[in-house]
Amino acid sequence: MGVLSGPMTARRFRVMGDLPEGWRDLFRDKLTEFSFREPPGGVGKEEVEGWVSSHNLLDTDFSDFNRWLYSGTGHYGVFTLRADKKSLPAALFKAHLEKKCQEWCLKEGRERTPNAVKNEIKERMEEEWLVRAFPRVALTEILWRIDAGYVLVGASSEKTLDRVRKRFLQTFGLRLVPFSPLDWVDQRTRDDLLSTSPSLGGAQ
Repeated sequence: MGVLSGPMTARRFRVMGDLPEGWRDLFRDKLTEFSFREPPGGVGKEEVEGWVSSHNLLDTDFSDFNRWLYSGTGHYGVFTLRADKKSLPAALFKAHLEKKCQEWCLKEGRERTPNAVKNEIKERMEEEWLVRAFPRVALTEILWRIDAGYVLVGASSEKTLDRVRKRFLQTFGLRLVPFSPLDWVDQRTRDDLLSTSPSLGGAQ
């Protein structure tokens, strides 16, 4: 994946909130608690999400710090948000549903299928088809410079970024706030820019 092996497109966020004491063990436990888990009956039409290892999307074991926490000039957490969702081919499903309804009408000697019967046939077909269908798997990589308080998210889609921010807050109790271009300059330069540039909120 990009974080560990190559280039990646990323958005940068500041982490809002204090780093708790004993954060290593706490974050390990939180990653495990909110790791990816398929529902007992398999993935349905609803979206299922959770954290996985950046080494393998099937790996949800965070007990080994060496698999997700790296130390060098600082402490880096590297993990991935996995989101699965199944969908059915709409046109093909509709054609099969109509066929089933026609067969019911022939069997029952009716001209039309009652809505209650049609809905029952539809629900039964959805259950059967979803069991056989493979989910669409979306992976979003996360690199967290824990001691410096910033996160790189390997995505540009606002929908994906919003999903990551919500899951990050749910997991760690910390908010992610997008970096502004002004965050890259020192405070004095920032003040000068704001006071002179109309587009940045200065005088007109």
